[in-house]
Amino acid sequence: MTPAVLVLTGPVTKDEVTGLCDDVRALLETSGARTVVCDVGGLGPPGLGTVDLLARLELTARRAGGRIRLRDPAPALHALLDLVGLRFETEGQPEQREPALGVEEAVEPADPPV
Repeated sequence: MTPAVLVLTGPVTKDEVTGLCDDVRALLETSGARTVVCDVGGLGPPGLGTVDLLARLELTARRAGGRIRLRDPAPALHALLDLVGLRFETEGQPEQREPALGVEEAVEPADPPV
C-alpha cells in the first residue's frame, strides 16, 4: 500500500498546527494507510517550532493508529531531533538493527566459529 504524503512548507505558524494535525488524521482515515509521509524539505531552517509540529503530528498519527515518516529532512533537523530525544523513521534509511544493503561483516581467520 502506498503511504499518503503531506507536504510541509514553512515556516509553519502555531495557528496552522491544528489544521495539519487534522490533515494527518484525515489522510490516515481516508487512505487506509498506516503511515503518512511528511515531506519536510520545504520547512526551512529547523527550530523548536518545527520540533513541536513534528511531535504533534506523530502524536496525532499514533492516536489514529498510524505513524509519520519524514522525507528529505535536513541534517540540521536530524541533529535537533536527536538533541531533544525524538526519533522518527526517515525514508531511504535502513531500519534500526538492520545492516545497510551491500554491507558484509568481516571475519578474521583466527576468530572461533560461533
